[in-house]
Amino acid sequence: MNVTEDRRISRTKEAIRQALVSLIQEKGVDALSVKDITTRANINRGTFYLHYKDKFDLLDQTLNEITHDLEKITWEMNALSSDKLLNTTMLSAASVRLFKYFDANAPLMKVLLSIKGTNSLQNAIKDIMWRNIFEQDKTTHIKKENLLVPEEYLISYIISAHIGVIQEWLEKKFRETPEEMADILINLSFRGPLYAIGLKP
Repeated sequence: MNVTEDRRISRTKEAIRQALVSLIQEKGVDALSVKDITTRANINRGTFYLHYKDKFDLLDQTLNEITHDLEKITWEMNALSSDKLLNTTMLSAASVRLFKYFDANAPLMKVLLSIKGTNSLQNAIKDIMWRNIFEQDKTTHIKKENLLVPEEYLISYIISAHIGVIQEWLEKKFRETPEEMADILINLSFRGPLYAIGLKP
């Protein structure tokens, strides 16, 4: 496959993805069809089926690509040593990369975070955090025996809080910069919500 073919395929897939995003916003996943997607993307059905089996395969492949990207970013954060993890400057740099990724893919992220179900982005992010933070032999700075609460509640609290912050940010018309959001999330993560509202010990 030559460079021209690669670019053509990339443009076709991008058109399909943009069509998917706009149609989910308008109709939701259940109501949209392959015909809707091909019409919106201005391609024929044969072209669509060269790349995807159906709309669910399109959604799954899209989620898998995003999951791969997010896992790479969170793995870099998890690879920090304990002293670097507690260094807000270094952690901020890694967090900024995460928010820049969400910002660059904002329309897609907004619709995928709104989807409920077993293949939702929320569950994908939860699985990433579980694998990279709590599975044995993947981290040297988190010990299960040191946890003050059961790990399943801890991961549920962390993921719900983080996704809520990201969703709120993505919904805003004039968003804070990725750097500002990294600072906000680090403050909430390190100091907690009570500190953030002014209840200091």
